[in-house]
Formats: sequence, structure tokens, C-alpha cells
Amino acid sequence: MNDLKMAQKPSIPKGTRDFGPQVMVRRDYIFDNIRRVFRLYGYQPLETPAMEQLSTLLGKYGEEGDKLLFRVLNSGDFIAGYQGANNEQITSADLVSYISEKGLRYDLTVPFARFVVQYRNDITFPFKRYQIQPVWRADRPQKGRYREFYQCDVDVIGSDSMLNEAELVQIVNDVFERLKIRAVIKINNRKILAGIAKYIGYEGSLTDITIAIDKLDKIGINNVNKELAERGLPAEAIQKLQPVLFMDGDSRAKVSKLEAFIGTDETGKKGIDEVKTLFSYLEQLLLQMPYELDLTLARGLNYYTGAIFEVKALDAQIGSICGGGRYDDLTGIFGLPGVSGVGISFGADRIYDVMTELALFPDQAAETTQVLFVNFGSEEEKYCLPLADRLRQNEISTEIYPESDKLKKQLKYADQKGIPFVVIAGESEMQNRKVTLKNMRTGEQFVLDIENLVPQLQQLF
Repeated sequence: MNDLKMAQKPSIPKGTRDFGPQVMVRRDYIFDNIRRVFRLYGYQPLETPAMEQLSTLLGKYGEEGDKLLFRVLNSGDFIAGYQGANNEQITSADLVSYISEKGLRYDLTVPFARFVVQYRNDITFPFKRYQIQPVWRADRPQKGRYREFYQCDVDVIGSDSMLNEAELVQIVNDVFERLKIRAVIKINNRKILAGIAKYIGYEGSLTDITIAIDKLDKIGINNVNKELAERGLPAEAIQKLQPVLFMDGDSRAKVSKLEAFIGTDETGKKGIDEVKTLFSYLEQLLLQMPYELDLTLARGLNYYTGAIFEVKALDAQIGSICGGGRYDDLTGIFGLPGVSGVGISFGADRIYDVMTELALFPDQAAETTQVLFVNFGSEEEKYCLPLADRLRQNEISTEIYPESDKLKKQLKYADQKGIPFVVIAGESEMQNRKVTLKNMRTGEQFVLDIENLVPQLQQLF
């Protein structure tokens, strides 16, 4: 039995992944570029715990979102002392609060709202923060969908201004321009969706309608209509919805048609006005990324109340790589009403998949070491140590091969790690205070005075 246990191969849960050094270097390339853009717009870093109280998380993501929360089992004997009334049979529902009081965070927005309320006396409003951390969802793993994945969130809270929405579009544009991903940003407004729900006569079914149409890309219009029917919408209401969702024309034309449909409804009109204001700001900006009004965009999360965004890659078949929106009273759930916020989240894992598929990572993104010093023995080590230190002081990533070994083996090590330059110092070089620099990509090599090594490498990089 023990032998069987020892023979089992180690594994990780489905929907999670290990990241080796080469993958991590590329992931850091994504994170670094996103982080630089966030800072350019004045956002400050923040981190929150992986676990939150279930009372913080439940009820914020809708019925389907709550089902995807990972619960954390309480420590200790969590049912000790529990007694059902009159010795009736104990059910799982009876034990929920005893078994689990905490859960892994589903996103970064709800923990952010909790943080704002908890530390409101220490925060300067409007509060602009960015957060890059993993989140967990008990979803069915598939391509581009994981149970553990990273989000890169940027939010501003404590301001109603649509300038914030325009700034988020700028941030999206700048990030994907840096990463060289061609994409389109789709824009809608939950107030418009509320006006549409009222237009078809089912104002009270907004949540059901948005949950269904949010799946349009995944399951198609026929299945969306089927789900709407299952959620209680009659055939005439579903039929009335179709021409609204599939309006043709550019964004301006869609806005004009919307005004005819829902322009007299107070909520719908406000949504249309917000879209007009946002588009007027965007027209003043030099954006490389196309943007459009998409009335099928719903964003199923319950806490969105205004503008909503989703970004789709143009050259890869994958779900949204970025999304977000306006939430007017998320902090109210935690006791701080009337504080509006807006944010957007970059899906780092899907961005990685897109960049890998399209070969968008630069060669340097695969490098962990830029220069390797060959090791021929103790005297050569003493000669190379201060040179390697000088390179590191000049921000050049440098290794010394740890053992004296055959040159062929050391060059193979450099080649396998993708190290672009090798420095060789043997007896001849040491006598003349020189080194031989070998370019591993071209095979070219030349002799340098040690004083010229740093400037030569800086020129090559």
C-alpha cells in the first residue's frame, strides 16, 4: 500500500496551473506593462487577503456567481456541540454556517468596496487604486477559463464624473497598444438595458434578461431566447427584444434609434445621455483602439449600474480579455451609501494566451539572464566575480557558471536558458585584463578591455 502511494504522480487541481521561469518572465512582462500604465494615470497599489468573510462575498455576484464561490472549511471540529431541534435529521443547509464562514475572493471589486468602507477615514476621495492579484471561481475549466486566475483591476471610487469612464478607455487603449494586441472595446449602459426591459414590458425582469443575453457569444441567440422563455418571458416580449439587441448602423445611429425606443423612459434616457457624454469625451482623444456601442453587452454581475465595458481581441478566438463598469452603491451594502465607483479588470491569463497564440512576446521577454560568465577554475572565478558585480550594478542580469566545467557544457547551458551573451576569461585574457564576449545568437565573438565590457553590452541591449 505504501509503495502504491509513493508511486502516485503529484498533480494539481483542475483549472489551476504551475508557471515555470520562462512563463513567469512573460507574465511579468504583461504585469509590468499594465502596472506602468496604471501609474501613469495616478492610481495607487492595493492588496487584500485571498480569503474574505462569506458575508462580504455572497449576494454581490448574482445567483450564478454565488454558486461559483469557493468556500473555505472552518478549522477545528466545526459541528461539535451542534444539536438539531427535537433531534430531527441534520441537513447540509443547517450546517453551512458551522462548516464555512469564509471564501476565496471571486473578484477584486467587492473586496475593494469592503476596504473602502473599512478604511474610509484614512482614504482621500476620489480614491484611485490598482490591484493585481489572483481570484478563484468554481467554474468548469476550459480554454481561456480557469479556476484560479489573475485579475489586474483599476478603479476610481468617490466620483460620478464620466471623465473617469473616458480615462478607463484610455487606459485600455494604452495597455493593448503597449502589448501590441489588436482589440475592440464594446460599450453599453445598464440604464439603457433597464429602459429596454421596461420597453418590452418586463421592467422587473432586468436581472433575468441581462444574465441571459450576457451568454449570447457563448450559446447563440436561439439558446438565449430559450433561456429567456425559461426565465418567464413570454414569446411576444422576447420577439420585441430582438430588433433592439440587433440594431444595425454605427454607434451614433444606434443611439438615435434607441431614443425612439426608450427616450421617454427616465432611466433609459439617462443611460443614453451618459453614453453620449462618454462618446463626446472619446472623440477628443487620440485612441488607436476602435470602440462601439454594443446593446448585446450585459455584464451579468448585479452590482453594475451605469456604463459597462468589454474588450475583445480581434485576431484570436477567445472570450473577453478585459471588462468592467460603473457601480453606484456597492459600498452601500457595507454601510457607506451614495459612493459611486467605476473600474475595469484586465484578464492577465487570457491576455497571455492571446499573446502566445499570436507570438507577440518580444525576444527579451524570454530572458531571465542577459550575460553568463564561463567558469574555468578558481583563478578565473576571482577574475570574473568583480566584473559580474559591475554588470549587475549597471542593471545587467548576470550569472557566473557555478562549477569549473567543459566550455561546451557551459555554452549549452547558456543556449538552453536563452542567455544572449557569454563572457569568456581564460589565462590569456586575464594576463591582458581583457575578456572575450560571445554573441550566442549570431556566433560572433570579439575581445574587449574589461573597462569596455559594460558600455559594449549596454550598446548591444
